[in-house]
Amino acid sequence: MSTFLPPLKPIPIKDRISVIFIERGEIDVLDGAFVVVDVTGIRTHVPVGGVACIMLEPGTRVSHRAAALAARVGTLLVWVGEAGVRLYSAGQPGGARSDRLLYQARLALDENLRLKVVRKMYAVRFGEEPPARRSVEQLRGIEGARVRRTYQILAQQFGVEWKGRDYDAEDWDSADLANRCLSAATSCLYGVTEAAVLAAGYAPAVGFIHTGKPLSFVYDIADVYKFETVVPIAFKVAASHPAGNPERAVRLGCRDVFRQTKLLDRIIPDIEDILSAGEIPRPEPAPDAVGPALPNPESLGDAGHRS
Repeated sequence: MSTFLPPLKPIPIKDRISVIFIERGEIDVLDGAFVVVDVTGIRTHVPVGGVACIMLEPGTRVSHRAAALAARVGTLLVWVGEAGVRLYSAGQPGGARSDRLLYQARLALDENLRLKVVRKMYAVRFGEEPPARRSVEQLRGIEGARVRRTYQILAQQFGVEWKGRDYDAEDWDSADLANRCLSAATSCLYGVTEAAVLAAGYAPAVGFIHTGKPLSFVYDIADVYKFETVVPIAFKVAASHPAGNPERAVRLGCRDVFRQTKLLDRIIPDIEDILSAGEIPRPEPAPDAVGPALPNPESLGDAGHRS
C-alpha cells in the first residue's frame, strides 16, 4: 500500500546553487537526508532542496527514495557522462513551471524578436556586431562562410589535411579522421549544452538559427562555444593519429576542457543574456515556484565533484 507524500515547499530557484556534479557513489535518503555513500561507507550530505540541478556522472546509483525526494523539492536530476560530455537522461521534477518555455517560444515565434536573438548570438560568437539589415537566413549564410573559413585556419594550425566538413551519420567509418574527431567533439559539446538548457528551464527543441530538430536550441547555444573549446581538441587529436580509438581520446580531451573552463557555469547566464536581446521582460517566478525556472548564475560548477 502506497502512501501519498505532498510536495515540500521548495526553496525559490533564485536562492539555489545552480549545479553540482556527483560521481562514484550510492545516492539515497538516510535519516531523512539526501546523502551520497562512497565505497568506504562515508556519507556526504547533499542539500538537495538548495540545488537547482544535480549532474550524475558515471559510477552513480540513485535509489527510488532519493529520486522521489528530488522531485518533491523541485531539483532536476540529469544523468551525464564525465563532465557532461554525454547527456543520457533527465528527470523532470514535479510541478515544473512553464514560464521559461513560454518566454522562449514567444521570442522564437515573433520574426522581429527572433532576429534580435540571432543577431545577439552572432555578436557573442564572433565578438562583433553582425551586418545591419540582414535576415535570419542571410545571417545564417554569413555565419556558415565564417565557420568554413575557421575550420580551414585551425586545420592549417594543427597540420591536418582538410577537405571540408563531410560525414555520414549512418556510415561513420567512411569519414576521414578529422571529421570523425569533429563529430565526436561536437557530440560532447551538445551533451553539456543540453544539460545547461534543461537546468535553466528552456526547451532544447525551440531554436532560433537552427529549427525543426529535437535539439535546435542546443545547436544554437553550442555553436557559441564550439571553436574555443572542442574543435581545437578534435584537430589536435586528429593531428596526433592516436592508436586505438580516436573518438575516446576526443571525449577525454573535451571532458578535461569542460572541467578546466567550468563551461557549464558560463552557458546558463549566457543563455539569459542572449535571450534578453529580444527585449521582453523575463518572467519572474513566484516565491514558491518549483522546477528549473532559472538557476542562480553563481554556480558551484564542479565544486561538488567527488573524485
